[in-house]
Amino acid sequence: MTLSGACECGAATYTVEESALHVYACHCLNCQTRSGSAFAEHAVVPGGAFDCTGASVEYERIANGMHFTEVFCETCHTRLYNRNSLLPDMIFLRAGKLEKSQHLQPIAHIWTSRKQPWLLPPEAIPSFPQSPSPEEFGAAVQAAMERGTQ
Repeated sequence: MTLSGACECGAATYTVEESALHVYACHCLNCQTRSGSAFAEHAVVPGGAFDCTGASVEYERIANGMHFTEVFCETCHTRLYNRNSLLPDMIFLRAGKLEKSQHLQPIAHIWTSRKQPWLLPPEAIPSFPQSPSPEEFGAAVQAAMERGTQ
């Protein structure tokens, strides 16, 4: 199944293959600051399962030794997605911009050492005090696929 998403004004749209999509909640201070919320809900997808149309602008930054490319709608400046030098073939979306986002289930909570104290992630979902290793994240993906909550 294909899901679609868009910026706030609708000038930039994208589609993504739902079967390739993995949603996680990040509680790091950077995500809290950039989202203005207690955490950011991200969706990671291989670049080949993602298509974006509409005018956009890119912003480049370096943080913690990694190079990031963030892509925004040229009209309303909503962040559409980003890429990073660690996983250059992956696209990172803000999951809330996807249609039917209320039905997406996070497969993991990361950087829980920085989470708001009043927020309690579900016990059945893997939680990591910082960023999980690729093997740990892969295990969380596998567990979600076995639960049918990819």
